[in-house]
Amino acid sequence: MMKSLAVKTITMESIAPLKSPPSSLIKFPNPNRINRSPNCTRIRFRRFSSTSSVTTSSLAVAANESVSLGHLTRPDFPILHQEVNGSKLVYLDNAATSQKPSVVLKALMNYYEAYNANVHRGIHYLSAKATDEYELARKKVASFINAGDPSDIVFTRNATEAINLVAYSWGLLNLQPGDEIILTVAEHHSAIVPWQLVAQKSGAVLRFASLTEEEVPDTGMLLELMSRKTKLVVVHHVSNVLASILPIEHIVQSAHSVGAKVLVDACQSVPHMVVDVQSLGADFLVASSHKMCGPTGVGFLYGKSELLSAMPPFLGGGEMISDVFLDHSTYAEPPSRFEAGTPAIGETIGLGAAIDYLSGIGMQKIHDYEITLADYLYESLRSVPKIRIYGPRPSRTVQRAALCSFNVENIHPTDIATFLDQQHGVAIRSGHHCAQPLHRYLGINASARASLYFYNTKDDVDYFILALKDTIGFFRSFM
Repeated sequence: MMKSLAVKTITMESIAPLKSPPSSLIKFPNPNRINRSPNCTRIRFRRFSSTSSVTTSSLAVAANESVSLGHLTRPDFPILHQEVNGSKLVYLDNAATSQKPSVVLKALMNYYEAYNANVHRGIHYLSAKATDEYELARKKVASFINAGDPSDIVFTRNATEAINLVAYSWGLLNLQPGDEIILTVAEHHSAIVPWQLVAQKSGAVLRFASLTEEEVPDTGMLLELMSRKTKLVVVHHVSNVLASILPIEHIVQSAHSVGAKVLVDACQSVPHMVVDVQSLGADFLVASSHKMCGPTGVGFLYGKSELLSAMPPFLGGGEMISDVFLDHSTYAEPPSRFEAGTPAIGETIGLGAAIDYLSGIGMQKIHDYEITLADYLYESLRSVPKIRIYGPRPSRTVQRAALCSFNVENIHPTDIATFLDQQHGVAIRSGHHCAQPLHRYLGINASARASLYFYNTKDDVDYFILALKDTIGFFRSFM
């Protein structure tokens, strides 16, 4: 039986319930027939060549601040150089998925054109080449997050599957009735639902920490909930809604002091900052390729070697076995034990290329640039009348990730996102962002979210703010 924490709901002024405009406002006609607010000027962007890549000399220029990292790297992303609905594309949905640089696209194409073959099974040249590149990608991931050994990295379809792997393999083996799993109300559905299912099977109990007044997951409450009953703590590193950053190392130390393990959802941190699993001390950590300039269809699980070695298989089939008999089977050592069947070979090789690309820029450089962008986005949004931004306000002691979830009084976030796309070519996210419990806690059904990556610029933010004000003006004209 699931046990949840009773929390007081915060009601947003003037936003609940959200008012939807007439259906005629949602089916927008040709942009040329819509009268835009005179306060919004359509901005034309300079086109960039999509054939160049990040070089040492160009990074040196960025270091001198004569050009931003965003302007420097934009040429590497072909998709950014197009028009959408008659406007230059401004892509601000990076928390959902990132765009892919040319080097990653070329790595995928090269695999399928030059050495497409199954891995670990053939002795011919193509299979050997594919196996070498696939396993090289594992080494790259291990190095990128400073894992102790490449065998600590298990490739999965995505971070969701990685969490389910831990839930069904480690969870069902180790959780007993009355054991507790500690989470926060700000977790992604992928970090909640698997543990609800395992709790129903094992008799374990889920307990949740709420938010502080600053709308940050309450670390103090999280630590207070820990006891000898606690067997696992499941937390995000960076919130995909609040933009808050949790002190993972401190949380891990406290969890270990009561004998609990810690699983970190690092989907919003690994792409944006230096993540060192050995320094964090996490027992498990998951991330997705597609959020870090890599292809879709592959993610990874980091697990401490002693934990992975003690875990039974998650899926059965080819590749994960040692020997198969008619009445039983024996299993391979990790990571093969958890990689049944033909993996996403090309996508994994593409992930390796993405890691090379990110490492060539430098994760600390990316993080420093994005912190500046994050502050600029937050302060720019604050200039918009009757807007409500969720999460902490940035300060000298509080850093926000480069995203903002927000609502505008009496305008549904989906209407905002639709108008921004159809009238201005601006791509943002609207909805609950796979975080319905958090939205309920905040007293809302949905929010809009603009999320940046290192290839975004202050120009993107400026255009977004102009477009947002024009969008608000359009809807206000019907009120």
